[in-house]
Amino acid sequence: MLRPSECCFLNPEVSKPILVIKFGTASITLPSGEPDNGKISEIARQVSEIHAQYRIIIVSSGAVGAGKAYIRNYKGTMTQRKAAASVGNPLLVGLYASYFAPKHIFIAQSLCERQHFANRDKFLQLKETFEELWENDIIPIVNENDVVSDRELKFSDNDELATLLAVGFGAESLMFCTSVGGLLDEEGQILRNVSNVNEVFKFVKTDKSFLGLGGMASKLTFAKLAARMAIRVVIFGMNAKNELLRALNGDAGTLITPGKSTLSARNRWLGSGGLVSGRLQIDEGASKALSKRKSLLAVGVTEVTGDFESGEIIEIYSAAEEMIAVARARETSTAIRQNLKTMNFEVAHANDIVLL
Repeated sequence: MLRPSECCFLNPEVSKPILVIKFGTASITLPSGEPDNGKISEIARQVSEIHAQYRIIIVSSGAVGAGKAYIRNYKGTMTQRKAAASVGNPLLVGLYASYFAPKHIFIAQSLCERQHFANRDKFLQLKETFEELWENDIIPIVNENDVVSDRELKFSDNDELATLLAVGFGAESLMFCTSVGGLLDEEGQILRNVSNVNEVFKFVKTDKSFLGLGGMASKLTFAKLAARMAIRVVIFGMNAKNELLRALNGDAGTLITPGKSTLSARNRWLGSGGLVSGRLQIDEGASKALSKRKSLLAVGVTEVTGDFESGEIIEIYSAAEEMIAVARARETSTAIRQNLKTMNFEVAHANDIVLL
């Protein structure tokens, strides 16, 4: 193993863009669930070629698959998955470290939970840690903290985590690696460019890989959020030579065109959803008020879903069931329900509402 003193570190530039790359379980493991050394070696080789140009975050699934062989009579229960993840995480990170080391690149492990994104102060501490790693030329390898996080093992998991990091950190690009190499149309051909995510959900099959928990629907859902926040999203594979590099350059995979956004760093974090605790549906008058940067009043709320406290993040839906904003609640869900007919009862202040 190389020592830091044996490496020539680059002088990092603050202006270097942030790149988040997420590798799904099926894209980096063998059918048995064990890590595919050849794929991880290729990831290290290709990422090393762009390391000097970006501040890189790698979000990697595969810990459960890497560790399940060590759990006797493995049946895939929640407790067994947690145990497998606790074994698999160091094994997986060790593999990344071994393949990056010959490239004179060090990696660090970061296990994240949703609470790291729900609280602004905790999120800023996470960001400061990553910036320190980048200043020392180190690439963070991120995964869900599966050992203590039961919710994240059940659905989108690392697709969501990668998006929260990309949106909150203001990444230039977000890349999702899949086993199929991109979004496929009805003929099984990769769609090269997508400008409206809503129009391509019809191509998504509901099945998912045997080993993974996410799927293309998950990726498109979070790609839609990232694109709204002016982040370039690419869905690609690792099945052809230099496919990661080619996808980053727009020559492979599916490119989802980013929108435009002038949100502040704080509002990008808020707009990412962090940890959504509830949902409000509002009438047409309230929707128009929000579009004019007005606060949300209780008289415009038609439905309250979930239980949340003051200060927690909520989603706001239009009368047509379209999510149009996220906000930090000024009042509890109980208080809002009790004051739906009360004039001038403020549910969320304009400064705490991010339109999507």
